[in-house]
Amino acid sequence: MRIISGSHKSRRIYPPKSLPVRPTTDIAKESLFNIIGNHLDIKDLDCLDLFTGTGNISYELASRQAGNIDSVDINARCIRYVEQTAKELGFKNIRPIRSNVFVFLKRIKKSYDLIFADPPYDMDQFDMIPQIIMERNMLNKGGWLIVEHPEKWGAIKLKGFREHRKYGKVNFSIFENPGE
Repeated sequence: MRIISGSHKSRRIYPPKSLPVRPTTDIAKESLFNIIGNHLDIKDLDCLDLFTGTGNISYELASRQAGNIDSVDINARCIRYVEQTAKELGFKNIRPIRSNVFVFLKRIKKSYDLIFADPPYDMDQFDMIPQIIMERNMLNKGGWLIVEHPEKWGAIKLKGFREHRKYGKVNFSIFENPGE
């Protein structure tokens, strides 16, 4: 796993193999951040990384000078790893939060410019993530929600759907708050 661009470009990160995660591949992450960079200026964006796991996406955002980054995961080992790695890399803008993502989404009273969610593929409540975020107006005007998901997920029917991208076996659906 490596940081693709920004202040820590090419920095390799070696998370413990014992973490219960499925990190986004470097190729998919690079392609995704090219899309993001063509539509949003990452610098100073308020970001939310749901199901953060190793913190892979959070480090990429921090390296590209995102503003505040809330990194949420229920697994204590994942959160400890993100805390430790963010400290080692000098990323003061990453705030690891240990919480059930659905509890967090129902309690937070904040909106974000960019939300990334990489839930377990076998999770029953996949559709609830964009639904809760859109219903609670958690995206700022022009903000994006990006969900990494299995190939057969029907995101196109959900509110705010913008586009689907596929990189190898990795699928992303992008949702947008057009600010209407």
